[in-house]
Amino acid sequence: MRYQKMRRVILRRQGQALDLSKQAGRSIEKNLYSRISHLVAVRRFVSVWLLFWLLLGLATVWQLISLNHYFQTIQPVPGGIYNEGVLGTLTNVNPIYATGEVDSSLSQLIFAGLLGYNSNNQLVDDLASGYSVDSAGTLYTVTLRPNLKWQDGKPLTAADVVFTFDTIQNSNAQSPLFSSWQNISVSALNPLTVQFKLPNPLASFPYNLTVGIIPMHLLGNIDPANLRSAAFNTNNPVGAGPFSWHALEVSGNTPQNAVEQIALLPFSGYVLGKPKLSEFILHAYADQNQLLAAFRSGQLNGLAGLNNVPASIKALPSTEVHSLILTAGNYVFFKTQGSILSDSNIRNALVLGSNPEAIIKKLGYQTVPVTEPLLQGQLAFNPKYAQKTSQVVQAQALLNSDGWILAKNGYRYKAGQQLSFNLVTTDTPENRLIVNLLAKQWHKLGVNLIPLFEFPDTYSITLADHNYDSTLDGISIGNDPDVFVYWDKSQYDPRSTNLNLSEYDSNTASIALEEGRTRLNPALRIIKYQPFLAAWQKDAPALGLYQPRVLYITNGKVYGLGDAQINAQQDRFNNVYNWEILTTGVTDRRQT
Repeated sequence: MRYQKMRRVILRRQGQALDLSKQAGRSIEKNLYSRISHLVAVRRFVSVWLLFWLLLGLATVWQLISLNHYFQTIQPVPGGIYNEGVLGTLTNVNPIYATGEVDSSLSQLIFAGLLGYNSNNQLVDDLASGYSVDSAGTLYTVTLRPNLKWQDGKPLTAADVVFTFDTIQNSNAQSPLFSSWQNISVSALNPLTVQFKLPNPLASFPYNLTVGIIPMHLLGNIDPANLRSAAFNTNNPVGAGPFSWHALEVSGNTPQNAVEQIALLPFSGYVLGKPKLSEFILHAYADQNQLLAAFRSGQLNGLAGLNNVPASIKALPSTEVHSLILTAGNYVFFKTQGSILSDSNIRNALVLGSNPEAIIKKLGYQTVPVTEPLLQGQLAFNPKYAQKTSQVVQAQALLNSDGWILAKNGYRYKAGQQLSFNLVTTDTPENRLIVNLLAKQWHKLGVNLIPLFEFPDTYSITLADHNYDSTLDGISIGNDPDVFVYWDKSQYDPRSTNLNLSEYDSNTASIALEEGRTRLNPALRIIKYQPFLAAWQKDAPALGLYQPRVLYITNGKVYGLGDAQINAQQDRFNNVYNWEILTTGVTDRRQT
């Protein structure tokens, strides 16, 4: 009985469980399956909104990035290793000896003078804090900056300055600067003051104070006769310039393929401020092909020492070409003594019949014409005395009146002598271009020009001996108009500088040159130079062409590299302590 009762309870509960299961199924069917279609619609709605907010977020980020770039400018920042390639070899970086491109470049980087040039090629204080000159114009007093240091930490004083110039004046030291410093006494009044006593007034004297000062504590015990070969000159020289010597590495199996790498570090004690570059490495190549290959491969930031831009370099998208115009003049110097060009009528006809403007257009770079013995913009330059050119008819008439008869062969003759002379110059593409153009221009006058192109070593001998009828060459003039050594009649004597390449002999010009260089008053100098300019225009001892350039090629932009005129190739480093090659984006807060 009890068993049957339990069985009925179990069956009843099973029935209840079954009813609950059926109710649950109906509830799921009613509340879930019947609303699945609604969930699909909701999912689409949510997805659309999520996509909308995602796109809105991306658009906001993109706008912020775009605005950030809009308000940002690319600015240079300190740091980076600058690698420069130069054609040549290291021989002597001592500033009283340095002459070659490699030596002069390193000397400019390592040493500092009393005065120097800024990025605008203006004479400014360097180691000196200033100078004064007495009323007679013969006593210059230079004051040094306080607390000057050599790159080895030793103090730099007036004694070092006196030692530098005494060494230059010592004939046993054999400095190329010897002739420029004769008869000038140098003395130290105290550790910060130096006096220079000149035999005569010289307005251009301050420009001589750019010579690098050398350390007495390292060189004072060396016999001057042995100084030129001292280890100091090529192994760890110590100066006071923007960079200090760090290391030298030489590679290559032969002298023909040698590469010298000279690493320099910024000198924190440099008077104009520690350089912004973290290192400067100068690579000296004996072989031009190696130099060009290194630039093409991106190993070099800069390249110096070439006369033209090779096609393989010019084609690179990162190549930037800088034509640094020199304060110098390219002239054709007519030998006025002992040659056919001693006739001033011929010289004037050659000037009238030439077309320097057409030559300049063919150079491939912009430069400044040279029309007289002074440069445009220089003190005492006067357009009134510019040479008259591109006047072929007048040139032909002048030769006719001088008795030069034009023959059927197109050349002129006088008393059986042909109007013919040679023009000697170094063998470079630019010089060949100029000489060939001049030959064509002068052929129209009936002149037979004989071009002679020589290697540099041979040409230097030709130039020293004045063994030519005419020569195409450049002369360094600088900022000051003192061109005495190039045009005074005393300066073609082999016992002098021998830089009067035209052997120009004019009493009027020589007197004016002497008076102009000995007057310190600028207005008076201008007046004194006018007779010289007038005589030079009348006598035509040379044909002015243009100011030459220093070709400097960079692999990308170099911030701080100036475009002003310079006085010598190494003056590309006038502002090197401000050079920068690294950049970063900087937000202009004034725009935000």
